[in-house]
Amino acid sequence: MDYKNASLSPEERAKALLSLMTLEEKVAQMDIIRGVEFSTKPHKLYHCAVHTDSEILEDKLKEALGNRGIGFIHDCYSHPVLFNKLQKFVVENSRLGIPCMFTGEALHGILWPGATVFPVPLALASSFDRKNVNTIGRAIARETRALGMHEILAPNLDVAREPRWGRVEETFGEDTYLSSELAYQIVTGEQQDGNIERPDAVVCEPKHYCVHGIPENGINCAQARVGRREIEQSYLPVFETAIKKAGAYNVMACYNAIDGEVVLSSEYYLTDILRKRWGMKGYVRADWGSVVRLVNRHFTAATDEDAICDCVNAGLDMQGCCDYDTKTWEETIVKNVKSGRIPMERIDDAVLRVLTIKFKLGLFENPYTDENLHESVIRCEKHLTASHEAAKKSMTLIKNNGILPLEKGKYKKIALLGPSANRQRLGGYSSVPDGYELRSVLQELRELLGDEVEIEYCNGCGIPKDLHVETQEGQPHLVEVYDEDEKECIEDAVKIAEKSDIVIIVGGDNTFTSSEGHDRADLKLAGKQRELVEEVAKTGKPVVLVLENGRAVDLQVESGICDAILLAWFGGETGAKAIAETLVGLNNPAGRLPVSFPQDSYRIPCYYTVLPNNTEVMFEGSRRPRYEFGFGLSYTEFEYSDLKLEKQSELDYKVSVNVKNTGKVKGDEVVQLYVNDKVSSIITPLKELKGFERITLDVNETKTVEFTLGFDSFKLLNKDFEWVVENGEFQILVGASSNDIRLSETIKIER
Repeated sequence: MDYKNASLSPEERAKALLSLMTLEEKVAQMDIIRGVEFSTKPHKLYHCAVHTDSEILEDKLKEALGNRGIGFIHDCYSHPVLFNKLQKFVVENSRLGIPCMFTGEALHGILWPGATVFPVPLALASSFDRKNVNTIGRAIARETRALGMHEILAPNLDVAREPRWGRVEETFGEDTYLSSELAYQIVTGEQQDGNIERPDAVVCEPKHYCVHGIPENGINCAQARVGRREIEQSYLPVFETAIKKAGAYNVMACYNAIDGEVVLSSEYYLTDILRKRWGMKGYVRADWGSVVRLVNRHFTAATDEDAICDCVNAGLDMQGCCDYDTKTWEETIVKNVKSGRIPMERIDDAVLRVLTIKFKLGLFENPYTDENLHESVIRCEKHLTASHEAAKKSMTLIKNNGILPLEKGKYKKIALLGPSANRQRLGGYSSVPDGYELRSVLQELRELLGDEVEIEYCNGCGIPKDLHVETQEGQPHLVEVYDEDEKECIEDAVKIAEKSDIVIIVGGDNTFTSSEGHDRADLKLAGKQRELVEEVAKTGKPVVLVLENGRAVDLQVESGICDAILLAWFGGETGAKAIAETLVGLNNPAGRLPVSFPQDSYRIPCYYTVLPNNTEVMFEGSRRPRYEFGFGLSYTEFEYSDLKLEKQSELDYKVSVNVKNTGKVKGDEVVQLYVNDKVSSIITPLKELKGFERITLDVNETKTVEFTLGFDSFKLLNKDFEWVVENGEFQILVGASSNDIRLSETIKIER
């Protein structure tokens, strides 16, 4: 049989195998099951994981799969022993011996308990460091594949311009260019430059295609109200980069509708753009429980059968979990193929895509995973170092009156306060620590400062983890439930602060205030954290605020009364160490904001590429951000000089600028280049990022930073929806943030 001939190409073998399959076997390849439901021993720490010594429920599997096989198995985070048991059953109990593909979530580390937890993508974006992101991608892939999983439901490439949305932390921020550049790095890293047959590579599935980061009211899965030009200019380019340039095989379609059109049942989005325009090689997967939403949320389908047919006919290749059981999904498709409602060609196309990737992965020759390799890969020294370096690079200092770094010997007694001072936060989609201690800022600071400095700790307040109605004096009240017992209170924290030389407050978010499905109407620090800051500040002691946050924060009060504010985001398992090292000056912060911070919770939207308006002022004040995109401070200073533009061809320019460290310590600077199309046929932002470089400079060292500009740097989508570069003047702006432009030159394009 030709499909077993390894000398043929994956595409040829897939076609040969497809020709031998029954309709029922084909449709099974478009299906997915949850492995934990077919295992005897779920993991004690995570309900979607399975213990290594678990057995599989063979009778239950046989009943569910028959001899058809299955395309994918998800929610089965385990060691290779268990994966091999499942794979052996699937191969040996399907007529044609087609292996399944194991699927996992790996947004910032695979979710197997005990795997390395890397900083969240928003933290990686704040590093503005391409190599850093690529390194993390390769590490995630190694751990995922070593455990026995072949594809990941990542990266999240939503352009996040709605700060109330709970999933901002999963993204690379608000900017199209930054997100595109980092999309390329994470995908090529995880797919090992497209060599997915390697035992340390995985198949990527960028999500949530394609406009999911601006849901109405910030509510997850809500509709997006956005025009075609904005879609083409701001949202599609990130996915296009991931698919056409980086080589991502697949996408996960978003839950929502765009301008009233449900993406999951849109032939325009799933077929015309993905397949015809971009030539996507792989398949489209539905997000978890999203097909049924056509019936019970979007109301575009009357029945489940209608919803399934609409989606499959539009270009959906497989369901996610939590929509339909295998019997309902598969039998519905089979029935409608036989009736002619779903064309057989549509099924063949979907299955061919699945089979081709399985052949590319080498699963037919090597369906099983080395059962010992993971021991030297999971949380290896190389990965822990990469995670820690990424956490340090993500540290973003947005206020400092000179108090940081802490001067050695100046402070004999430190008050360390706040709900995250003795508890490291990891963010959503994080592996559960297993077999190691998750250290806190309290532990790390005590270790760094030693006995010479007394550190007195008090949480002062907690971070809410839930809301419930409680009857008090016969009346219902909405009460916050906190994520840990509040043994101390704000009054205790104030007493400790009064006896100290300096106060460090560590707070921010948890997975209730920032994560999937946890959207906010108010961006200020949750619970009593603002009150804690205010009361402690009244003592007159210097206050340093450290935030482990997953989105932009309303800091209208804190920015006025704190002496320094350090954003640590969710920095992975060694995030606390990175915070401590930054506070004492062992790490010079150079993170830059990948999202704008609004003046307050209500002056939104707030992103730097908002179109020019007739006013910059609201009744309450400026609509400009409090802290703008690209902003971040350092413990040193940088001087920009000698901006040069050299025309290479009609639309190609080389730009160079000299940057000098004029301060007293070594540091990194993120040099940013923006372009402003001064007069254009359609309205364009006043500036857009078109280049950035993170550089390291010793004291008094100067480096020349070079950028290349071309068609993509100057283009716009004109009135006829054609990508063109119009004649006219373009400002080339170089600086340290979107608002801190140090040098500029104007070029004139005439053709």
